[in-house]
Amino acid sequence: MGEFMTKRLTRAVLSGAAIAVAVGGLATPAFAQRDPAYAAARSAGQVGEKMDGYLGIVGEETAELRRLVNDINIKRRAVYSQRAQATNATLEEYALTAGCQAILATTPGERYQAPDGSWQTRTNAPPKRDSRCP
Repeated sequence: MGEFMTKRLTRAVLSGAAIAVAVGGLATPAFAQRDPAYAAARSAGQVGEKMDGYLGIVGEETAELRRLVNDINIKRRAVYSQRAQATNATLEEYALTAGCQAILATTPGERYQAPDGSWQTRTNAPPKRDSRCP
């Protein structure tokens, strides 16, 4: 993906996130609905942001975690699909850019997927991100 397209997608992701918050907090990466189960799983390090723009389960999977992650990821995919179409990007390109932004938005103690596929815990240092990230 060229630098121009990456910048364009980054602007679109940030714009989409702002719109999502304005219309009630749709499940975009940085603004997933913070129901108590999601907030608890995130703060406990049971779920984390993946490079592909979706939420992943870190460690032991339970039926409740799988339901929660699937629900959020279905909502994210719907938002990504709409935004990708609006920006003339593929779903995968848009999701990657959203994943880059979601990982960047993690706070210390939250989990995220590093470029090598390993799960990392965010510290005060910048997160390890994919080289394709803006």
